[in-house]
Amino acid sequence: MGLIASVTYFLLMEHRQHLFLYLPFIIILLCPLMHIFMHGGHGGHDDHAEHDEQGEGSGNESEAYKRGLEEGRKQTHKHNSH
Repeated sequence: MGLIASVTYFLLMEHRQHLFLYLPFIIILLCPLMHIFMHGGHGGHDDHAEHDEQGEGSGNESEAYKRGLEEGRKQTHKHNSH
């Protein structure tokens, strides 16, 4: 923490002109870093699995997928047996 404080003080006191010149770019570069490191604050993405299980129509989509999978297997078996 002391090293960070001393570097910050040095930048602000000795290189203020250079710092303010690049300040817009620094802010833009901080946006993705803040997104990466601060994303876990709202619980991450763990609640997506619960949402999929409780979502509207998830049972219908699952059943339709299973029926389509079985029909595809039957058609493949018919083509392979000829």
